[in-house]
Amino acid sequence: MLCVFDVNETLLDLAGLDDLFGSVVGHPDARREWFDLVIHNALALTAAGAYRPLGEIVTACLPPIAERYGRSVTAEDQRELGLRMRRLPAHPDVAETLRRLRDAGHRVVTLTNSTGDFAEDQLRNSGLRDLIDAAYSADQAGRLKPAPEPYRFVLEAEGVAPSDAVLIAAHGWDIAGARHAGLKTAFVARDGATPLSADAAPTISGPDLTTIATRLIG
Repeated sequence: MLCVFDVNETLLDLAGLDDLFGSVVGHPDARREWFDLVIHNALALTAAGAYRPLGEIVTACLPPIAERYGRSVTAEDQRELGLRMRRLPAHPDVAETLRRLRDAGHRVVTLTNSTGDFAEDQLRNSGLRDLIDAAYSADQAGRLKPAPEPYRFVLEAEGVAPSDAVLIAAHGWDIAGARHAGLKTAFVARDGATPLSADAAPTISGPDLTTIATRLIG
Protein backbone atom coordinates (compact mmCIF):
# COMPACT_ATOMS: atom_id res chain seq x y z
CA MET A 1 0.00 0.00 0.00
CA LEU A 2 1.19 3.52 -0.81
CA CYS A 3 0.72 5.62 2.33
CA VAL A 4 0.40 9.30 1.40
CA PHE A 5 0.71 11.64 4.40
CA ASP A 6 -0.36 15.24 4.66
CA VAL A 7 2.29 17.30 6.48
CA ASN A 8 1.04 20.37 8.37
CA GLU A 9 -0.98 19.32 11.44
CA THR A 10 -0.95 15.66 10.39
CA LEU A 11 2.80 15.13 10.86
CA LEU A 12 3.95 18.51 12.19
CA ASP A 13 2.60 20.31 15.24
CA LEU A 14 1.48 23.87 14.54
CA ALA A 15 1.44 24.51 18.28
CA GLY A 16 5.12 25.25 17.73
CA LEU A 17 3.94 28.65 16.48
CA ASP A 18 1.94 29.57 19.58
CA ASP A 19 4.68 31.58 21.22
CA LEU A 20 5.17 33.59 18.01
CA PHE A 21 1.47 34.40 17.90
CA GLY A 22 1.57 35.29 21.57
CA SER A 23 4.33 37.78 20.83
CA VAL A 24 3.14 39.21 17.52
CA VAL A 25 -0.63 39.05 17.94
CA GLY A 26 -0.88 39.06 21.73
CA HIS A 27 -2.72 35.76 22.04
CA PRO A 28 -1.33 32.26 21.32
CA ASP A 29 -4.81 30.95 20.43
CA ALA A 30 -4.80 33.30 17.44
CA ARG A 31 -2.68 30.68 15.73
CA ARG A 32 -5.80 28.54 15.19
CA GLU A 33 -7.72 31.49 13.75
CA TRP A 34 -4.83 32.24 11.42
CA PHE A 35 -4.59 28.66 10.14
CA ASP A 36 -8.35 28.50 9.60
CA LEU A 37 -8.02 31.67 7.52
CA VAL A 38 -5.14 30.15 5.55
CA ILE A 39 -7.26 27.09 4.73
CA HIS A 40 -10.27 29.28 3.87
CA ASN A 41 -8.19 31.32 1.42
CA ALA A 42 -6.57 28.25 -0.11
CA LEU A 43 -9.92 26.51 -0.60
CA ALA A 44 -11.57 29.61 -2.07
CA LEU A 45 -8.77 30.22 -4.56
CA THR A 46 -8.69 26.56 -5.56
CA ALA A 47 -12.46 26.45 -6.05
CA ALA A 48 -12.18 29.57 -8.22
CA GLY A 49 -9.61 27.86 -10.43
CA ALA A 50 -6.73 30.02 -9.22
CA TYR A 51 -3.35 29.02 -7.84
CA ARG A 52 -1.13 30.82 -5.36
CA PRO A 53 1.80 29.22 -3.52
CA LEU A 54 0.83 28.32 0.02
CA GLY A 55 3.72 30.32 1.49
CA GLU A 56 2.23 33.51 0.08
CA ILE A 57 -1.17 32.66 1.57
CA VAL A 58 0.44 31.89 4.94
CA THR A 59 2.02 35.33 5.25
CA ALA A 60 -0.92 37.21 3.69
CA CYS A 61 -3.26 35.85 6.38
CA LEU A 62 -1.21 37.13 9.32
CA PRO A 63 -2.10 40.88 9.12
CA PRO A 64 -5.91 40.46 9.24
CA ILE A 65 -5.65 38.19 12.28
CA ALA A 66 -3.39 40.68 14.04
CA GLU A 67 -5.89 43.46 13.28
CA ARG A 68 -8.62 41.51 15.10
CA TYR A 69 -6.49 41.82 18.24
CA GLY A 70 -5.61 45.46 17.71
CA ARG A 71 -2.09 44.72 16.52
CA SER A 72 -0.17 45.34 13.32
CA VAL A 73 2.56 43.21 11.82
CA THR A 74 5.75 44.02 10.01
CA ALA A 75 7.39 42.40 7.02
CA GLU A 76 9.87 40.93 9.50
CA ASP A 77 7.01 39.32 11.44
CA GLN A 78 5.77 37.71 8.24
CA ARG A 79 9.26 36.54 7.38
CA GLU A 80 9.68 35.05 10.85
CA LEU A 81 6.38 33.18 10.47
CA GLY A 82 7.65 31.59 7.27
CA LEU A 83 10.94 30.62 8.93
CA ARG A 84 9.15 29.16 11.95
CA MET A 85 6.87 27.14 9.68
CA ARG A 86 9.96 25.50 8.26
CA ARG A 87 11.06 24.46 11.78
CA LEU A 88 7.88 22.95 13.16
CA PRO A 89 8.32 19.91 15.44
CA ALA A 90 6.78 16.54 14.65
CA HIS A 91 3.93 15.20 16.74
CA PRO A 92 5.19 12.55 19.21
CA ASP A 93 3.45 9.66 17.40
CA VAL A 94 4.88 10.37 13.95
CA ALA A 95 8.37 8.86 13.76
CA GLU A 96 7.39 5.49 15.20
CA THR A 97 4.34 5.34 12.92
CA LEU A 98 6.44 5.93 9.81
CA ARG A 99 8.92 3.25 10.90
CA ARG A 100 6.15 0.72 11.60
CA LEU A 101 4.53 1.26 8.21
CA ARG A 102 7.80 0.94 6.33
CA ASP A 103 8.81 -2.13 8.34
CA ALA A 104 5.45 -3.67 7.38
CA GLY A 105 6.30 -3.20 3.70
CA HIS A 106 4.29 -0.06 2.95
CA ARG A 107 5.78 2.79 0.93
CA VAL A 108 5.56 6.11 2.77
CA VAL A 109 5.38 9.46 0.96
CA THR A 110 4.13 12.95 1.77
CA LEU A 111 1.88 15.30 -0.18
CA THR A 112 1.62 18.88 1.05
CA ASN A 113 0.27 22.16 -0.26
CA SER A 114 3.61 23.74 0.65
CA THR A 115 6.16 24.15 -2.14
CA GLY A 116 8.78 21.46 -2.58
CA ASP A 117 11.73 23.27 -1.04
CA PHE A 118 9.59 24.40 1.90
CA ALA A 119 8.40 20.85 2.53
CA GLU A 120 11.92 19.45 2.30
CA ASP A 121 13.06 21.95 4.94
CA GLN A 122 10.14 20.99 7.18
CA LEU A 123 10.85 17.28 6.94
CA ARG A 124 14.60 17.69 7.47
CA ASN A 125 14.25 20.11 10.38
CA SER A 126 11.72 17.88 12.12
CA GLY A 127 13.97 14.83 11.76
CA LEU A 128 11.51 12.98 9.52
CA ARG A 129 13.11 13.14 6.08
CA ASP A 130 14.99 9.84 6.37
CA LEU A 131 11.70 8.11 7.23
CA ILE A 132 9.97 9.35 4.04
CA ASP A 133 10.46 7.56 0.73
CA ALA A 134 9.44 10.58 -1.36
CA ALA A 135 8.12 14.09 -0.72
CA TYR A 136 5.58 15.57 -3.14
CA SER A 137 4.15 19.07 -3.37
CA ALA A 138 0.83 20.25 -4.78
CA ASP A 139 2.97 22.92 -6.46
CA GLN A 140 4.16 20.22 -8.86
CA ALA A 141 0.59 19.86 -10.08
CA GLY A 142 -0.10 23.61 -10.14
CA ARG A 143 -3.19 23.14 -7.99
CA LEU A 144 -3.69 23.01 -4.23
CA LYS A 145 -5.38 20.13 -2.45
CA PRO A 146 -8.26 19.22 -2.33
CA ALA A 147 -8.32 19.62 -6.13
CA PRO A 148 -7.80 16.18 -7.71
CA GLU A 149 -4.61 17.05 -9.61
CA PRO A 150 -2.14 16.79 -6.67
CA TYR A 151 -3.40 13.33 -5.68
CA ARG A 152 -3.32 12.14 -9.28
CA PHE A 153 0.20 13.55 -9.66
CA VAL A 154 1.43 11.37 -6.79
CA LEU A 155 -0.34 8.27 -8.10
CA GLU A 156 1.19 8.75 -11.56
CA ALA A 157 4.66 9.43 -10.16
CA GLU A 158 4.47 6.31 -8.00
CA GLY A 159 2.84 4.15 -10.67
CA VAL A 160 0.07 3.15 -8.28
CA ALA A 161 -3.67 2.71 -8.82
CA PRO A 162 -5.91 4.87 -6.60
CA SER A 163 -7.29 1.78 -4.88
CA ASP A 164 -3.75 0.84 -3.79
CA ALA A 165 -3.10 4.16 -2.03
CA VAL A 166 -4.35 5.72 1.19
CA LEU A 167 -4.28 9.41 2.09
CA ILE A 168 -3.64 10.00 5.79
CA ALA A 169 -4.61 13.45 7.03
CA ALA A 170 -5.98 15.44 9.96
CA HIS A 171 -8.17 17.62 7.69
CA GLY A 172 -11.63 16.71 6.49
CA TRP A 173 -11.21 18.70 3.27
CA ASP A 174 -8.03 16.75 2.43
CA ILE A 175 -9.77 13.44 3.13
CA ALA A 176 -12.65 14.46 0.87
CA GLY A 177 -10.31 15.48 -1.94
CA ALA A 178 -8.44 12.19 -1.82
CA ARG A 179 -11.63 10.13 -1.62
CA HIS A 180 -13.05 11.81 -4.71
CA ALA A 181 -9.74 11.15 -6.50
CA GLY A 182 -10.26 7.44 -5.79
CA LEU A 183 -7.85 6.91 -2.87
CA LYS A 184 -8.62 5.16 0.36
CA THR A 185 -8.56 7.55 3.31
CA ALA A 186 -7.46 7.56 6.96
CA PHE A 187 -8.60 10.43 9.15
CA VAL A 188 -6.54 11.43 12.20
CA ALA A 189 -8.76 13.22 14.73
CA ARG A 190 -6.11 15.52 16.15
CA ASP A 191 -7.40 17.93 18.80
CA GLY A 192 -10.93 16.61 18.37
CA ALA A 193 -11.12 17.38 14.64
CA THR A 194 -13.89 15.70 12.64
CA PRO A 195 -14.28 14.71 8.97
CA LEU A 196 -16.61 16.66 6.70
CA SER A 197 -20.17 15.97 7.81
CA ALA A 198 -21.60 16.34 4.28
CA ASP A 199 -19.27 13.77 2.67
CA ALA A 200 -18.89 10.01 3.01
CA ALA A 201 -16.96 8.73 6.02
CA PRO A 202 -13.21 8.06 5.70
CA THR A 203 -12.13 4.49 5.08
CA ILE A 204 -10.68 4.39 8.60
CA SER A 205 -10.40 6.88 11.45
CA GLY A 206 -8.45 7.10 14.67
CA PRO A 207 -7.49 9.54 17.43
CA ASP A 208 -3.79 9.39 16.55
CA LEU A 209 -1.33 7.96 14.06
CA THR A 210 -0.49 5.02 16.28
CA THR A 211 -4.07 3.80 15.93
CA ILE A 212 -4.11 4.53 12.21
CA ALA A 213 -0.90 2.54 11.65
CA THR A 214 -2.25 -0.45 13.60
CA ARG A 215 -5.37 -0.51 11.46
CA LEU A 216 -3.45 -0.14 8.20
CA ILE A 217 -1.00 -2.89 9.12
CA GLY A 218 -3.78 -5.12 10.42
